[in-house]
Amino acid sequence: MRDGAATMKRVTLELGGKSPNIVLDDADLDAAIPRALGIAFLNSGQACAAGTRLLVPKDRLDAVKRAIVAAMPSFPVGAPTDPKTAVGPMVTKKHYERVQSYIRKGIAGGAMVLVGGEGHPEGLEAGYFVKPTVFVNVTNGMTIAQEEIFGPVLSVIAYETEEEAIRIANDTKFGLHGFVSGTDVPRARRVASQILAGRVAINGMFDDPQAPWGGFKHSGVGREFGQYGIEAFLEPRAILES
Repeated sequence: MRDGAATMKRVTLELGGKSPNIVLDDADLDAAIPRALGIAFLNSGQACAAGTRLLVPKDRLDAVKRAIVAAMPSFPVGAPTDPKTAVGPMVTKKHYERVQSYIRKGIAGGAMVLVGGEGHPEGLEAGYFVKPTVFVNVTNGMTIAQEEIFGPVLSVIAYETEEEAIRIANDTKFGLHGFVSGTDVPRARRVASQILAGRVAINGMFDDPQAPWGGFKHSGVGREFGQYGIEAFLEPRAILES
């Protein structure tokens, strides 16, 4: 943005995110939790839209934990050339070490490792592989809940009311993407409409080239795709006469 301003270039910036995934109290956990892990571990967690904050009802937290543990075998770590692999390596050694540092910060900050943790997965010590890690007992003020890790690390945050879930979802400097899971679709739409993010998906992760893509706050400037993306390249003119 600074370099573009020197010559009056317009800039569209799609930046990072710390996307919330609100699991409502009526959600089918057998479907919602494997889907949530897939959204969190997308592209080995190296995705700006990854849903890395999983907001779950406090009274269903134990069931969520069981569902996460049960679903984890569906996300094996391995070589990208292996079609069975769900989570591949980090892009560089430097980034691997960065993700490891966040896992250590999570532990030091008081979060509990439900699955995964620090170090390489067994048998993959030679590469930049990270154990897909899920933290519980996370509060939204923790570093792992506020900063983009860009790796397969998910923070589970418990809430008591729908209003609190929305407040936690929006309590971030980012606003790129959001997710809502629930069986009452009109209710899920109502919750989704209150998440301050460029896109919010209900019961899944979807793409549509006609839908604008971009974020609020530190998640970017401007939009790509759809009518809004095309209009960014247009310069309106007006001819007036008396």
